[in-house]
Parts: sequence; structure tokens; C-alpha cells
Amino acid sequence: MAITTHGKGTSAGGTPRCIALVGPFGSGKTSLMEALLARTEKVARQGTVADGNTVGDGAPEARAHGMSVEVNIADVDFMGDRFVFADCPGSVEFLSEMDGALSGADLAVVVAEDDERKVPALQLILKALEARAIPRVLFLNKIDKSTRRVRDVLNLLQPASAVPLVLRQIPIWEDGHATGFIDLALERAHVYHEKEASTQIDMSDEDLAREHEARFTMLELLADHDDDLMEALLEDIAPDRDQVFADLVNEMQDGLICPVFFGSAEHGNGVGRLLKALRHEAPGVDRLSRRVLDTQNRSALQVVKTLHTQHGGKLSVARILDGVVSDGDSLFLNGDQEIKVSGLFSIFGQQANKIATAGKGDLVGLGRLDEVQTGDLLCFEAGRISSLETPEPRSPVLATAIAASQRKDEVRLSTALAKLVEEDRSLTVTQNQTTAETLLAGQGEMHLRVAQERLAGKYGLDITAHTPHVPYSETIRSGTKIRGRHKKQSGGHGQFGDAVLEIRPLPRGEGIQFTDTITGGVVPKQYIPSVRDGVLEALGQGPLGFPVVDVAVCLTDGSYHSVDSSDQAFKMAGILAIREGLPECKPVLLEPIHKVVVTCPNEATAKVNAIVSARRGQLLGFDARPGWTGWDEVQALMPEAEIGDLIIELRSATAGVASYTSEFDHMAELSGKAADQALQRSGKQAA
Repeated sequence: MAITTHGKGTSAGGTPRCIALVGPFGSGKTSLMEALLARTEKVARQGTVADGNTVGDGAPEARAHGMSVEVNIADVDFMGDRFVFADCPGSVEFLSEMDGALSGADLAVVVAEDDERKVPALQLILKALEARAIPRVLFLNKIDKSTRRVRDVLNLLQPASAVPLVLRQIPIWEDGHATGFIDLALERAHVYHEKEASTQIDMSDEDLAREHEARFTMLELLADHDDDLMEALLEDIAPDRDQVFADLVNEMQDGLICPVFFGSAEHGNGVGRLLKALRHEAPGVDRLSRRVLDTQNRSALQVVKTLHTQHGGKLSVARILDGVVSDGDSLFLNGDQEIKVSGLFSIFGQQANKIATAGKGDLVGLGRLDEVQTGDLLCFEAGRISSLETPEPRSPVLATAIAASQRKDEVRLSTALAKLVEEDRSLTVTQNQTTAETLLAGQGEMHLRVAQERLAGKYGLDITAHTPHVPYSETIRSGTKIRGRHKKQSGGHGQFGDAVLEIRPLPRGEGIQFTDTITGGVVPKQYIPSVRDGVLEALGQGPLGFPVVDVAVCLTDGSYHSVDSSDQAFKMAGILAIREGLPECKPVLLEPIHKVVVTCPNEATAKVNAIVSARRGQLLGFDARPGWTGWDEVQALMPEAEIGDLIIELRSATAGVASYTSEFDHMAELSGKAADQALQRSGKQAA
């Protein structure tokens, strides 16, 4: 996020509520936020994603790819109430941005559409909300393009939700197009106007009959959690309207139902009704505090996002759960570590405007808190610590080896990578000691591409990237006994070291063992460690070009010279013996095998099994994914060499929703054509 800081800002009265806009990729979240900003006159004209002029998706990477790649924040005033909207990316590769935003959200608006291909992606979103008990409403977008009855669309989407999807509106149809809506709670009909507020109209007899039927269905669902309402329905008594609204609000806030509204963000239809529902029904920050904190201490700020601005330094975006914070105030991290706020900012899209103070419910940027990380809790008083809900970062599924094109930029690259990882916890940077590579790992191909574009654009780095090398190793199938003799005479003291080594294979996973059976002082004790050092150095690269493992080496005999022998001479003797002896021991390549667990919709399980098998995977079986209706977990053992770009093929076969976890299991022998190909890819040649 290329935040630009400014020296002044604006504030409005009231305690704001924070609303996260979430949903599958392409469902229209950014368009909805733009429509909300236009309806509340926060922007003069509603922009479009196609034109690249929306408040959201303002980062260069988002503009370039036509998709959200980070959370975008904007605040509005509506009828005296304040709202902060957080537009979250919908791509599965950027869901970690949503994870952070949800930590400070009072409610989520789930943006969906009439597209059965996106139901699994919708389920990913809803599962994240359900797991964290976040109240939610669903906005069925693109109603102008829907070809089905709303009730049929709800039946299509319902499997994605663990709680009932409850229609709050039904459309008014004209020539197959939705021209307005009937509010089932208020029992009023409205007609749409392009990017303007709707107007109330009288219902026709046909629409009145449809309204009565749909309203009764809504009331039946509410009555599942209200005995009084159930009794009224059974006795055919019209329920009190205030009771109906109370049930709608309470059951939504308790996570028992998910109310459904609809409209067209592109045309501004249904936006006003959604705003009014948020105004009357969205919970406030007090409920969030009770949900995420385990003590009565509410005077704190929860950090939901970390940014590194180009000119203003580090910015920690935090939700104020209670209290007032001012520029220059002291806060406490981890109970007793005092830190001082150096700049306080309100955030709107790509701009951060400096403000003097902020209060309860505000979502603000705190300047230059170097010690603070996303997920931290900042208290106003020392010693007052509460536990927070902090979801674990998502496990990486794709990696690339990255390096600075010029050696002089290596330190700058290391610093930039550290900042990227601090901003995005689903990115990881590791050093592979075996292959001597820096690995940048993330959630998919686009995720890593955007990270590399930021390194180039934001930090001005010229980098190279390639597929990571597989950390092969090698071992031996048989043993031998070999003498290594290092003898050199060049005037003065010469060099002499003589060592006889017995080499034999060990069981898989035993590593390297070095022992000696020297008797009679044929190799003086002070030189035995030098032989061991030479053995270990030589085993660092075997005949096939890889580190040698699972080998036992025993020093059994040797000789020395009273003048010419030295530590270096016996080290060289050990090296020579290993280099000459290993080719006689039938060296064999070893490849790392991982335990892989793939999660996918069950209609794609057969495809996933085929993909795994085609990549030399050994299927261990599959079972229903616990707690996930319609999903499976496929377990397999797979060579690391085949896992590299596995996620790309898995997501291609599952409409972009499959994922996997992997962990090292064991090393296995690799021979034949597969070994030849591995050696060729690594630039090695068989001995």
C-alpha cells in the first residue's frame, strides 16, 4: 500500500463502526465500497474498477492486475452515524489481508453473486467468519445480471453457510429484470433509480401475495430461536414489527442467521437500503471488545495491519477498542514495554491524513512504532494485558528463489524483504542452507508476482528469481575400505598423512557417524580429529554432487612421519580417502519426500487424486474435511521436486480454492530416468 501522508485530516462525531467488505474474487466488493462512498457523498462521482479510478485498488499493483491485492480503508458519515469500510481482497492468494481486517471488524458484509462456480470460494470466506464468530450479512450483487429467482440463488448459496441465509428482500420484476425491491421487515416496496436513492411505491396484488409468502418464510426461520414468535405464527397472530426487528438484529449479531440483501453496486441499486440496515443493525466496538478480549480491560488498541510508507516510515493501523489516543502519547506493548506514538493518521484509500486525536471505535494509523507487529495489543496503562484472537498466518504453498541482481543491493534486498513480511504475514523468507538460496514463499503465483513487483516499484530493486533447487542428497548402497595418503615434499618440512578408512552405509535417517579403532599409535591421537574434519568436508559433496548422508566412517589404520605429519596433512588424507572410496560404494541419489494434505471440494477429489498420482505421489487415502460440508482432505506422500508448482495445477482444477500443507517425512532413493532428470536439472552428472 503506497500510503501518502498529509498534514491535516477531518473527523466527525459519534463512535464509528467498522465494516469489512469480503467475498469471492470478482464479486464486486470494490465497486460496492465505491457505491457506498458515492451514496454518502464522500466522493463526488462513483468510479469504476475498469476505469481505474476507485478509492479502493489504488496501489500500482492493484491497478496493473485489475484486482484487489490489499485491504483498502475508507470512512463515511451517513445520517449522523460514522462507518469505516475495509474492502478486502477476494482472491484466495490474498486472504491474509482479510484475516487482519476482520480482527478489527464489528460486522462483515459478504458480497456474493449468482455464480455456482464461486460457491466453494464463498464457503472459504464464510468459514473464516464463522470460526471467529463475526456477525455478517450477505449482499447479493449484480442482481441486474441474475437469471434465476432470488430464492433459487439462495438455495445455490446455502451449502456455503453453516447458518440459514435469510432473505430480507424480494425483487420486483419487470420484463425479467429487477427494477426494485420489497422490504420484508418493513413491508414496503421501492423502485430503483440509477445511482440515486430508491423511491417508495405501492405494491401490486401479485407483489403483495409474494411478499406475504416470503415474509412468512423469513418469520419461520426467526422463530427457530424465538418461542414467542413461534407461538404467534402457530396461532396465526401477526407478530409485532418491533419484535421482528429485534429478532433480526439479535439473531444476526449472535451468528444464528445471515440476512440477505441484494442490489447492483455498479448501478448503485440497493446501496441505500444496505446502509440503513448497517445503521440500525450493525453492532458496535463494545461487542468486538467482548469477542476478542478475555478480560474486562477494554482500554486498548488492536493492531490489524502494518504498512511501510515511502515517505512517512512505518504505520501501524489499529482499532481503538476504548479510550482516546493523541499524537505523542505513550502506550504499552506486552504489558510493560513503553512506546510513544509518533504521528496519528486517519486513512482514506491511499492517503493518510494527520490528526491530533482519535477515540473509541476509530481505525487509525500510528506512526513509527518499530517494535509493534500486526496482531499486537497496545494498552493505555502498564501491566494490563489481555489475550487476543490472532489467527495463525496461512501456510505458504509456493516459493521462489530470489536474489539481488547486483551484489551491492543484497543488504537493501534483505531490508525490503523484512518489510514485506512485516506487512504481509502470509509471506515468508527463509534461507536454504543446502542450496544456498533465499526463498520467498507465499500463497500462490500472483501473490509472489505482486511481492516482486513491490520490490521493484516501491524499493527500486533489480532482482532475479527462479524455481528453487531441490535439496537432494546422496548415500551409498555398499561399503569399502580405502587408504588415503597425502604426501608432498617441496624443500624443508614436507607434508605426510596416511589414513585407512572403512566406509559403510547406515539405515535411512541415521546421518553421519565417525569412529576410530586406532591402536598402537599408528595415527597419533592429536591427528584423529583432523581426519574427521577431512571426512566431513569431503562428505559435503559426493560423487553425484550432493551432500552425503547415512554413512559410517571408521578410521582403522594409518601411518605418520615424526617431522612431516600435521593436522592439515591428515585432513587431506581423510578428504582423499573419501573422494576415492565413495565411487566404489554404489552411490545413489536421495530425494526429500513430504507428507501432503490437500483440501478441496469433494466434486474435485478425483481430479486431485489424478494430479497427485501423476506427480509420483503415493496416495494414502482421503476423508471428509472435518467441519466442512462438501469438502475432502486428500493425504499423500510426494517428492519435494513434484510439489514446487503443485498449487497452480490444484487451483486450476478447483476454481481456485484448493490448498495444501506439507511437511518433510523422509528421504527416499531415486534412480533410473527420474534420477537422470534430477541430475540434469541440477546441472550434475552421474559418476
